[in-house]
Amino acid sequence: MRAILNAVLPAVILAAAVPAGAAGFGLSSPTIKPGSMLTDAQVFKGFGCEGKNISPALKWSGAPAGTKSFAVTVYDPDAPTGSGWWHWVVFNIPASATELAEGAGAADGKGLPAGAVQSRTDFGVPGFGGACPPPGDKPHRYIFTVHALKTDKLDLAPDSSAALVGFMINANRLGKASFEAKYGRGK
Repeated sequence: MRAILNAVLPAVILAAAVPAGAAGFGLSSPTIKPGSMLTDAQVFKGFGCEGKNISPALKWSGAPAGTKSFAVTVYDPDAPTGSGWWHWVVFNIPASATELAEGAGAADGKGLPAGAVQSRTDFGVPGFGGACPPPGDKPHRYIFTVHALKTDKLDLAPDSSAALVGFMINANRLGKASFEAKYGRGK
């Protein structure tokens, strides 16, 4: 029994350390280091915030076999809404894409790969909406995620809600890769 445990236990520990569906699939940003604080470039301009509202550059690699498209989301689970806050929702990114350039989340979508769709965020419009937590809140977490999908297209309208897009992403996801950054502002 001890010999079996000695042989199996290291494999179990290693498997537990790698999230399901994420083995080898990674997301990074030359603009933002995971765990760091967002800069004014990624802060919303409006709602009392005075940032530049520029989406960061994102790069991914190691997508699961069978990936036919990607989606990118940015989500704040700490927003005082009861359901978090969707800051960016992009889908129908071609499987050949491995990155989004800084500023690709502009409202006009001109910096996105052909065919990609930016859906409505919780700001009520498409495009990247930067961080803007309430004054005095602890720093909020912003989760940047790329989703590898088993379909080449989500058949959704550009003004679909983030919840509807999220449902379709989850129904078609082969894997995902994420990193988190934070942002807070004084009183």
